[in-house]
Amino acid sequence: MIEGISHITFVVQDLEKSSRLFQEIFDANEVYSSGEKTHSLSREKFFLIGDTWIAIMEGDSLTERTYNHIAFKVSKEEFDTYVQRIKKLGLDIRKERSRIDGEGQSIYFYDYDNHLFEIHTGTLRSRLQAYKQ
Repeated sequence: MIEGISHITFVVQDLEKSSRLFQEIFDANEVYSSGEKTHSLSREKFFLIGDTWIAIMEGDSLTERTYNHIAFKVSKEEFDTYVQRIKKLGLDIRKERSRIDGEGQSIYFYDYDNHLFEIHTGTLRSRLQAYKQ
């Protein structure tokens, strides 16, 4: 039986630059760095964002941008703080899709390797309720 998501891995060109992104935007706590060792495919770092294990591994950036993304939940009160963090790093903010009332606020942005992230204030419950109306 699946217990949940174990971890999420992102392949990045520059471990240090991406580490700063995860730490400055998501308050990620670095819990492991392989240094020059390669226990897996390449050098890597592990972070905790809340209780979620995020791995970044050195490699080639994605060649194109898509809408595939991971969304992190924040409170409505903290939303503007995260928007400012994203803007401070000069990241490319994606134009928001149209929304209906009740879905929550979102900002979508690409990292240095074309991964798309979302900061979102809504929940599955609020989304389903909005769609019913």
